[in-house]
Amino acid sequence: MLNDYPVYATIATGDLARARSFYEETLGFTAEMEDQAGGVMYSSGATRFLLYESQFAGNATQTVATWMVDDADAMVDELTEKGVTFEQYDLPGLKTDERGIAELGPFRGAWFKDPDGNILNVGTGPAT
Repeated sequence: MLNDYPVYATIATGDLARARSFYEETLGFTAEMEDQAGGVMYSSGATRFLLYESQFAGNATQTVATWMVDDADAMVDELTEKGVTFEQYDLPGLKTDERGIAELGPFRGAWFKDPDGNILNVGTGPAT
């Protein structure tokens, strides 16, 4: 049923202009499409995500999007150079190092927040 179709992340923002600046200038995305309601669609590899304005933005306390990258360490370095600050966690089952990178079995990743406080993740995992 649904497993035959792609899934897209939808990320809420309280200030679309501020969020677009972060996603486009800091993270390097290019807007692919804008809808009449003010949402912006971005391509990311073979997938997409929607950035849209909402009064409920930034309320999520969990990861809202993950980018699987070839090298998590290199991506953390690149994003840090662009001004991104990585989260520090010391939780049962999740402890980050001084750079914000955690190892979870075969997964290696780091978390950061967008201007609305949405938690985003970059990681490297086993080849599929």
